[in-house]
Amino acid sequence: MNLSFWEYETWLRNIDFAIVGSGIVGLSCALSLQKKHPKSKIVVFERGVLPSGASTKNAGFACFGSVSELLDDLKTHTENEVISLVKNRLEGLQLLRRNLGDEALDYKEYGGYEVFRSVDQSLFEECLSKIPYINNLLKALNLGEKEVFSVKKDPFLFKNVQKKLIFNQFEGQLNTGKMMQSLVKKCVEEGIIILNSVSVSSFTSTHQGVSILLNDTIETAARKIFIATNGFASQLLDQPVAPARAQVLITEPIPNLKIKGTFHIEKGYYYFRNINGRILLGGGRNLDFDGETTTQLNTTQRIQDELERLLRTTILPETTFKISSRWSGIMGVGTQKKPIVKELEPNVYCGVRLGGMGVALGSSIGEQLSSFTN
Repeated sequence: MNLSFWEYETWLRNIDFAIVGSGIVGLSCALSLQKKHPKSKIVVFERGVLPSGASTKNAGFACFGSVSELLDDLKTHTENEVISLVKNRLEGLQLLRRNLGDEALDYKEYGGYEVFRSVDQSLFEECLSKIPYINNLLKALNLGEKEVFSVKKDPFLFKNVQKKLIFNQFEGQLNTGKMMQSLVKKCVEEGIIILNSVSVSSFTSTHQGVSILLNDTIETAARKIFIATNGFASQLLDQPVAPARAQVLITEPIPNLKIKGTFHIEKGYYYFRNINGRILLGGGRNLDFDGETTTQLNTTQRIQDELERLLRTTILPETTFKISSRWSGIMGVGTQKKPIVKELEPNVYCGVRLGGMGVALGSSIGEQLSSFTN
C-alpha cells in the first residue's frame, strides 16, 4: 500500500508518542500524555474498526472484588498485596469518574451482590464466616464508617440459590459504550489522532526512538511507543500475560424486570445485571479454561448453553425471555493479579494484564504509563 505525501505527513510523520490499542488504557494514556506534553503529536493505532479487546465488550461493572474473589486472591497473594490490588481498583474507578463524569458514564451506584447457588453450600458458609475478616482488611482503604460487605435476604426471588446474598454497598455500574465514546470524544477534542483498522505488526527500538511497521507494509516511527493491548499483548510482547475470552449474552427487553444492581456467581466466573430492562449475563470461562485461552472473538455452544441454563433455572426461573445477541471479549490474565506496567526496552513501555478489572484499572494504568515520559 502506497500512502500519499499528504497522508504520511498528516498522520504518520513526526510522531512523538505512539500508542497501540484504543481501549480504556490506551486512550487514558493518550489523554495523560497530552496533559503533560500539550504540543506533542500523539497517535493511537487500533487494529479493529472499534476497540478489539474488552473495553467495549465488558458488562460495565464498576467493581473491585467480591468476598469469594478476595478470599481466592489471598491464597496466592499476601494481605498487603490484596489491599493494594483493591486500592488500585478503587482509585482507578475514582479517576475514571473524575475524568469523564458520572453522567457521561451513566454511572449508578446500586450496589453489588454475590449470589451463591444451592450446591455451593461450603463456599457460601466460608464467605459468610470471613466477612468480618475481609471488612477489617478493607478498613485500610478509608471508605468510611460503614463496612463494605454485609448480608441481605434475597429480594429478587432467584431460584436454586442460598436465601442470603452478600451485598457490597460501594459497587456501581456504567454504560460501557458511553464510557468509550466519551474517551474518544475527549481525545479528538485534544487533538489526539486515533487510526482504526491499523495494526502494529512489529516494532524495533532504535537510538532515535522506535521504528514501527503497520499492517505489514507501512513504515513509520515515534519517539516512544506504549503497548496497551492487554489480552492481545502476547502478539507483540513476551510477558506473563495470557488471553482470556469472556462470553456474553443479552436478552430482549423483559417487562417489569425488578433486578437491580450488579451480581456475581461462583467467584465471579458468572456475572449479570439489568441494562435497560434486559438481562446481560456473561462468564463460563471456568467450564473450559484451555479453550477460552484464546484471542478468537467468537462464542461456543457449550458456554452459551450454560449461560442460558443459568437464566432459566436461577436468574429468570418463571419468566419467558428471548436472547437478543451474543458476543465475546478478550481479557488479559496471569498467575498474579498485579498489572504489568513497565519499560521493556529503551522507549518501549507496556500496560497490560488487567485481570478482568479493566473498567476499574484502565484509567490509572494509562496514567501510570504516561509517567515514563517525565
